[in-house]
Amino acid sequence: MKRKSVTSREVAKLAGVSQSAVSRTFSPNAKVSERTRKKVMEASRELGYRPNTIARSLITRSSRTIAVVTYSLKNPFYSFMLEQASRFFQQQGYHLLLFSAPSDGGVDSVLDDIIKSQVEGVLMLAITMNEQQARLVVDFSIPVVIINRTVDYAGISQVGSDNFRGGFWAGQYLASQGHQRIAYLAGLPDSSTEQQRHAGFLKGLASMELELYSDDVGNYRYDDASQATRRLCSSSPKPDAIFAANDLMAIAAMEIIRDEFCMKVPDDVAIIGFDDVPMASWPSYSLTTLQQPVETMIMRATELLLKQIDYPETPTEHITLPVTPMLRHSTRRPTTSDNITTRV
Repeated sequence: MKRKSVTSREVAKLAGVSQSAVSRTFSPNAKVSERTRKKVMEASRELGYRPNTIARSLITRSSRTIAVVTYSLKNPFYSFMLEQASRFFQQQGYHLLLFSAPSDGGVDSVLDDIIKSQVEGVLMLAITMNEQQARLVVDFSIPVVIINRTVDYAGISQVGSDNFRGGFWAGQYLASQGHQRIAYLAGLPDSSTEQQRHAGFLKGLASMELELYSDDVGNYRYDDASQATRRLCSSSPKPDAIFAANDLMAIAAMEIIRDEFCMKVPDDVAIIGFDDVPMASWPSYSLTTLQQPVETMIMRATELLLKQIDYPETPTEHITLPVTPMLRHSTRRPTTSDNITTRV
């Protein structure tokens, strides 16, 4: 037999409070005394009451739903970002609707579903958009914030880190440690992060009067990076250093170099990554990398998105945050005589 729905009026009667007090108890950020809240929650548990958020959204014309779009949760960097975003939005009384973009990191295949879903805003984690796609979302008056990508369109807010400066530091640092055959493991070729890190890396090498020795594409993925590393290390002579455009590829490169080519890191090949995922600090990897300020990125992006939802006239922002070199054991340690900074 179908269970009878309990109404807020029944909860209010049992708790000895007004129906509006019940409503406020289950409304995010609404003011209600702790004594009233306790009475309402006890009555709700006793009766088995659950607030109907769908019905409430029809009344308030607010879905309290945020679309989060990402192309891969296999990369722990984006799993951590999603966790942080989810915690923040839930604290503000919002639900998350997760969309998975294709492996090329584009948004075209899910854009129509996002528009139809009646979400109040969209948070994109490392999703590539072109101007036409960005304009379409803006035309539907949906606030959007992109994290860790850039789009050449003023109507979309963007929060990211200084990828160019991070790449510059990696190139300069490896060259300063005496490496001559420095290779590069590229991410998704069409992504802004890849292009910025690559450009910065080449500039960093050039500042030390070096050119790139070799490169290959790992698409920001572990398996692709493993194959690319095999190709890089099949050359003669082999690279003596590799800068990977993210940590997942750097870890793949390290494992292939150690296990299949029986070389030592960093004695034979030094490795630098980008992101500083939790695994990077594990003793088995101890990966030198560029740390992105994940918590700050999420905080700035989520606060900006909610502000644009509440106040549609809020101007868009393009925020670039600094990265921090994390020196570990996958590279040679600098000496006091090295003309290189450990800061970006």
